[in-house]
Amino acid sequence: MFRTRLLSGIMLMIIALATVIAGGKVLFTVLFVISLIGMSELYKVFGIEKKMPGIVGYIFAFGYYALLYAQEYLPGEKHTWFMMLFMAYLICQMAVLVFSYPKYNTQQIMAAFFGVFYVAVMLSYIYLTRELPGGVFTVWLVFICSWGCDTCAYCVGMLIGKHKMAPVLSPKKSVEGGIGGIAGAALIGVLYALAVNHWGNAGASIVSYAVIGAVGGAISQIGDLAASAIKRYHNIKDYGKLIPGHGGILDRFDSVIFTAPIIYYLAVLL
Repeated sequence: MFRTRLLSGIMLMIIALATVIAGGKVLFTVLFVISLIGMSELYKVFGIEKKMPGIVGYIFAFGYYALLYAQEYLPGEKHTWFMMLFMAYLICQMAVLVFSYPKYNTQQIMAAFFGVFYVAVMLSYIYLTRELPGGVFTVWLVFICSWGCDTCAYCVGMLIGKHKMAPVLSPKKSVEGGIGGIAGAALIGVLYALAVNHWGNAGASIVSYAVIGAVGGAISQIGDLAASAIKRYHNIKDYGKLIPGHGGILDRFDSVIFTAPIIYYLAVLL
């Protein structure tokens, strides 16, 4: 099991390196495909992955990515187009509820609406971060904060963890581990800033990267626990089996989903 998980992890890192370094259309396309897979995993929990609410969700996820790709060519205010898209999406999902009543319940319709934001929109911020000035360096903070925090939290929790963070939801996670994860992500952010300044001549702010690391690390833990809460509530172990030893897309990217938009906005502000 460990060998399978390790090999899968290595493959994921290779794919992440290749796509993020390439950026542009390659990264955009990969994120779109990952979003659709992640949405289908979430929709499967609610039994709508191949039914009308799910199909409408996939269509509007495509619409969102199409707008994202063509936003520089859109007339008028960009945010108006996105608001129009999501208003239309809400109306369409409610139409599905109304005209197929009582085939689908309100929980399924809300899950379908939620899925586009939770997976497609949140993951798209990896691409948006990559497109920022200096994004070729900044985008890696998304993964450093989430996966780095997870590793540090695990190590600190194993060594000194005593107080349970969420005893019912995730008994193995400790407050000490959570704090260690945040501190570890901040430290990794500092080391990363030093590395890119030395080898990449990026002019990265050490203080900014430390703050981004700490905040991103804290948010990544919420993302991890949020995905776990959905699984526990619906009594499932994993969202999927796509990644051997890791589960599905949502099992591996649960913290990244929350971290990506936070890193983007912190990078813009700081």
